[in-house]
Amino acid sequence: MRIQRRHVPDTPLHFPSDLSPTICRILQSRNVVNMDELDYRLPRLMRPDTLFGLQPAAKILADAIEAGQKILIVGDFDADGATSTSLGILALEAMGAVSPDYLVPNRFEFGYGLTPEIVEVAKEKEPAVLITVDNGIASIDGVLAAKSYGMKVVVTDHHLPGDTLPVADAIVNPNHPECGFPSKNLAGVGVIFYVMSALRAELNTRNWFTEQHIPEPKMADYLDLVALGTVADVVPLDGNNRILVQQGIKRIQAGLARPGILALLEVGRRDYTQLKASDLGFVVGPRLNAAGRLDDMSIGIECLLAVHPHQAAQYAQQLDQFNRERKAIESDMKEQAELVLETLLDDEQDMPNGMCFYDADWHQGVIGILASRMKDKCHRPVIAFARVGDDELKGSARSIAGVHIRDALDLLAKRYPPLLSKFGGHAMAAGMSIKESHYDAFRLAFDLIISELVTPEQLEATLLTDGPLAAEDFSLSFAEQVRLSGPWGQMFPEPCFDGVFDILQQRIVGEKHLKLMVREPSSGLLLDAICFFVDLDAWPNDNANQARLVYKLDVNEFRGQRNLQLIVDYLEPA
Repeated sequence: MRIQRRHVPDTPLHFPSDLSPTICRILQSRNVVNMDELDYRLPRLMRPDTLFGLQPAAKILADAIEAGQKILIVGDFDADGATSTSLGILALEAMGAVSPDYLVPNRFEFGYGLTPEIVEVAKEKEPAVLITVDNGIASIDGVLAAKSYGMKVVVTDHHLPGDTLPVADAIVNPNHPECGFPSKNLAGVGVIFYVMSALRAELNTRNWFTEQHIPEPKMADYLDLVALGTVADVVPLDGNNRILVQQGIKRIQAGLARPGILALLEVGRRDYTQLKASDLGFVVGPRLNAAGRLDDMSIGIECLLAVHPHQAAQYAQQLDQFNRERKAIESDMKEQAELVLETLLDDEQDMPNGMCFYDADWHQGVIGILASRMKDKCHRPVIAFARVGDDELKGSARSIAGVHIRDALDLLAKRYPPLLSKFGGHAMAAGMSIKESHYDAFRLAFDLIISELVTPEQLEATLLTDGPLAAEDFSLSFAEQVRLSGPWGQMFPEPCFDGVFDILQQRIVGEKHLKLMVREPSSGLLLDAICFFVDLDAWPNDNANQARLVYKLDVNEFRGQRNLQLIVDYLEPA
């Protein structure tokens, strides 16, 4: 493992003189050079004027609401899709739409997106307008099928478009080739938030709320859902997304969140008043995703739509159980994948630069997580496959920094046309279908493509840190400053630091975690530290008197006492 300090650009800074020099350095390394960029008030949100297709979409939906027509949302089976669907339903209901409904394809029967098959199911609900959320930009045939039945189709998505766009009545996607919206990083839930905001404005121009005696909905009421979907979908937290996330977190901390979100935090043993962005990503998101991975995402959506806390708690308990089952399945699959990797290394073969893993018995709902785990272990782009039918495999890909996985698959499709049935995704994650009979050829082709795109340096596992901390920075007040400088997340990473510490105590707690008492050598300061899911073959290590730690600062609260704690991401004997 290579530990590398983050580059701090030599740019002029415009921070208050009393701001900690360490905080200044952290922000500067993330290209933040003045306090305005940390102003996360709602008026600083990017204006929607340049969001392509927004006004046509708003007019179509407003026309349908005025005419009392049925509107149907077709969602996706992940947390972004669930929050997008829930936000759409809640906002449409608040704006006076007549019984808006939703449909989420079951991944085991229909696969991803607006397919012709799911349109056949949608047709039975007799919608006049069909809205896709978090999908649709690649649904060429599905949109045509919906149009053939007389439906108007509004596509809202954030995935990268292919060479051909669907012939929808309106497309809202910041990555549309004609879209000039500055932030290309909106999650699906961010896109539908902007669409519903534009719909409210359109209805206002028609005096709809006044004439119907409907209170005009406050779009800020939906920001808890926007924050959850944005963090859970691991989209880059650019300035605009940080505003959406921070405002949503504030609502949750104030107890103003949907009962379902509060219930999911409770089963995950998190205090909503102390919520961090990472809690949405590691506690709430996985429990929502578990429904779509193992069963039916409608359970997750109903949890988010629940009005009464008791009902929300029941759904949350069900989602928590799904998540436990998902963890057990994932653990078994990971063990099998690691055996494949060990066999490869034992045979002294060169590890492929693009890795593929497949077992006929693997669960298709968990391959995305498996790909992520193996990517972390191999530090290479990884695709995990599962069988979904006769001679059909579904794959989920995860990539490393510097390798745009959707572009890599596009190159593979153009160079080896028979090997990919379909694909789509982002820079860091993608999905695809191939024929099982093509697996070996695909595996070799994927390795060749990735080998062209990576450098040896990119394949070396690297931990980026913000350097060492000064002795005065080991304090509760500094840890709070770090926390308040967030929200932290994808492409705006939470600060982590490195240093060599004396080890005074070390023991295993909870069967998998290493609890440490360490001393900072220069100051003699004693600190608690914990490393979750430590390598039990390497630790505890009685021969290690010192260790180099890569760590984050945390405030541990126990029985009313607040103490500084180091959350160790990596350690090695010094």
